[in-house]
Amino acid sequence: MIVQKIIVGNLQANCYIIAEKKEGKGLIVDPGGDVNIILDFVEENKLQILYVIATHAHIDHIANVKEVKEATGAKFLLHPLDVSFLSDPNLNLSLFMESFCTFPAPERLLQDGEKLTAGQIELQVIHTPGHTPGSISLKINNFVFTGDTLFAGGVGRVDLPGGDFETLQRSIREKIFSLPDNTKVFPGHGPETFVEKEKKDNPFV
Repeated sequence: MIVQKIIVGNLQANCYIIAEKKEGKGLIVDPGGDVNIILDFVEENKLQILYVIATHAHIDHIANVKEVKEATGAKFLLHPLDVSFLSDPNLNLSLFMESFCTFPAPERLLQDGEKLTAGQIELQVIHTPGHTPGSISLKINNFVFTGDTLFAGGVGRVDLPGGDFETLQRSIREKIFSLPDNTKVFPGHGPETFVEKEKKDNPFV
């Protein structure tokens, strides 16, 4: 399986391109900037992108959803509790970056526990609210992509619209920390980590 991290945009968000090696079918998580770099990787590796999934609807994670959709024919997927962010520059934080952006509606809404397949890749949706009401994490094999819920040694901000610290802590403790200790965590910003390390060392949970 291919897992390619591309650090994108002014806020240095992690975009992930995940695909099977045999047929090249896969998905893109959080295309929040530098769309040409993302699409160049897709083209160079002859990938067939089926889904564009946002872990949450902040601009640094969704800035290039439209462009990736149009270039690849992929469907945009999001949790329903973040759909209102797409049309509201205050909620999607584009207002704070001195722009007024709206984004396309998702073709499919994701629910907690739902399973999807992209070729031979099977992923499970885990609803992990707190950073935003509709924040999700994605589990693929022994990997989990946590967006801005959990970082290496940190957690996502809760002082933005829809954020709540107790909800965030509960999401991490009950959902992410219930995964096996050797689960590798791919966060929305910063380096990778492991569930075991964060259970022991993360001072915010």
